[in-house]
Amino acid sequence: MPDNNRFLPLMVDLHGRTVVIFGGGSVGERKAELFSEHANTIVISRNFSHRLNELSEQGLVILIRTDAGTLSDRDIKELINGSFLVIPATSNGQINDRITAIARSLNILTNQIDTVGEVIVPAVVHRGDLVIGISTTGSSPAFSRYVRQNIEKVITPEYEQMIILQNDIRNYLKEHVKEQKHRRSILWEILDDPVVWEDISESYEKAYKRAYDIVQEQINKKD
Repeated sequence: MPDNNRFLPLMVDLHGRTVVIFGGGSVGERKAELFSEHANTIVISRNFSHRLNELSEQGLVILIRTDAGTLSDRDIKELINGSFLVIPATSNGQINDRITAIARSLNILTNQIDTVGEVIVPAVVHRGDLVIGISTTGSSPAFSRYVRQNIEKVITPEYEQMIILQNDIRNYLKEHVKEQKHRRSILWEILDDPVVWEDISESYEKAYKRAYDIVQEQINKKD
């Protein structure tokens, strides 16, 4: 990996943005399945996998049937113009390099499949509003998946419920506790309370009642 790469993990809202993928095989399919949940996704290829055709029928991706190897630079520029991210995922490394160079000339970010590019797609753990990205910056994608699988064993579905509980209690505290420092200490006490975690595995309502009792106890102490 080049020494001048300085990757910073960011959460990017892709709503309304366009991702263009060149290649309709297994790699293009995998990328399309990921990005079609978050962005306007276009796949360009002379052939498409069965799954990509399904995604197209569902209205999740737009398929453009053409051979990227026969396109002129002008054609490629027109296809990617205005996009947020370009993913060259054809089976031809020279074509991928050419698409990458054209995208960069237009200041469009690229995610390369055979080398470390400007954008690395991490392995992701989702638990509601909790999103965890894991990356080895291209050194070992297999290890990223391994770490993700282990994190998923630790970050259980209760974490999703705890985020909802924290947000609900936080909104309550904003109305009833003036000091931000005091609000923060109460939220931390709820997070550290083993009974809340035990209750939340049974029901949200039971956990909320326990958290509410902690809030009232702390407010009364302050008074």
